[in-house]
Amino acid sequence: MKTPIYDFLQAYRAAGSARFHMPGHKGRGPLGCEALDITEIPGADALYEARGIIAQSEANAAALFGAARTLYSTEGSSQCIRAMLYLALAARPAGTPPVVVAARNVHRAFVHAAALLDLTVIWLWPRENRSLCGCDVDPQALDDTLAALPAPPACVYVTSPDYLGGMADIAALAGVCRRRGTLLAVDNAHGAYLRFLSPSAHPLDLGAALCCDSAHKTLPVLTGGAYLHLGKAFPESLGRRAKDAMALFGSTSPSYLTLASLDLCNRTLAEGYPARLAETAARIEELRRDLRSAGWEVEPSDPLRLTLRAPQGLTGTALAQSLAQQGVVCEYADRDFLVLMATPENAPEDFARLLQGLGPAPAQPAPLPRLPLARGERAASVRQALMAPQETVPVSQSLGRICGAPTVACPPAIPIAVSGERIGPEALAIMDYYGVETVDVAALSGKT
Repeated sequence: MKTPIYDFLQAYRAAGSARFHMPGHKGRGPLGCEALDITEIPGADALYEARGIIAQSEANAAALFGAARTLYSTEGSSQCIRAMLYLALAARPAGTPPVVVAARNVHRAFVHAAALLDLTVIWLWPRENRSLCGCDVDPQALDDTLAALPAPPACVYVTSPDYLGGMADIAALAGVCRRRGTLLAVDNAHGAYLRFLSPSAHPLDLGAALCCDSAHKTLPVLTGGAYLHLGKAFPESLGRRAKDAMALFGSTSPSYLTLASLDLCNRTLAEGYPARLAETAARIEELRRDLRSAGWEVEPSDPLRLTLRAPQGLTGTALAQSLAQQGVVCEYADRDFLVLMATPENAPEDFARLLQGLGPAPAQPAPLPRLPLARGERAASVRQALMAPQETVPVSQSLGRICGAPTVACPPAIPIAVSGERIGPEALAIMDYYGVETVDVAALSGKT
């Protein structure tokens, strides 16, 4: 597959031109990559007005992912989430309110988008709350929620895979959305590779209308590289506004290094990647069996993730620290879980080191808590609360206050209380469980 962006950069470097344009390093510097780091010079195209090499590369990506249109982001899925919600709002019938139905385990980028777009969010809650990271959305519960609304929402928004690797039933949820006259938008930040399984498990192939993928999370792409995919059922007339939607939330100085890595990834995906992916998934499944035999509790997860339950007397965080001392660095850990992410770029010796580092489980898995559902009263809109003056207070002093800016660290960047909600005892209990010490509250006139 052709790589027009990368080829242009290589040709420009070889030409040895005197660079009287940005960036200021002029193609020279200690990193060694500066010669390929350019701006929108003639021939380089422009990300938000793409007509040349970027448009060609994005078309290659769309063909690989089976999308009606694929757009590049150099600012991760956060930019794509905002643009995706903007497009869903633009697609809603005239006169209907800006309402989105969303599974509660959203990334805080969703909350920021809700503030910028002044969305009203109707939350979907899990049947059982075992972790801040998960939200098992039942298709029947979604159908009941949509049936109770006076008009279809702009979209239904779910995160799949979630941070622990939990996979939503996208096909069933998409079917509910079609019957109820709305769109399904999926934060697939952790699942770009799902398209290349056999059969595909990518949200677009399962019925999603809109989807964002963080290419850099699971594909060989530099940090910040991501995709916004429009499904073939998304209105073509609105699809033409997709670049404007991305420009609304993105920098006018995108990284050409990141764009080049997205471009080169197309070649990787087109040339034997499914076979390499299948081999890696099989290796991870073998590792799961070995760890279960060694007494570890392995959680169900997507094919490239290994999620372990912490054993009694040991937190996932302590387990991660122990592995780090042995040269194995994990993706995420909290009190209850340890999460490791692998790709075909991991060498076989990486898996051997992990297995050796874990060894036999030191104890039985710790029982999982039954966390309460933090269904806070909506005291203000997300926009009102996030734009209001903020005060940082100890969690112990936040009961009854209105949540301001989300304060949970990234990862997992999933808010416990959402901007505009009155903080209740359930939210306090979850904050205490996860060791959150302070919270930002909004100073709103007439509201405590």
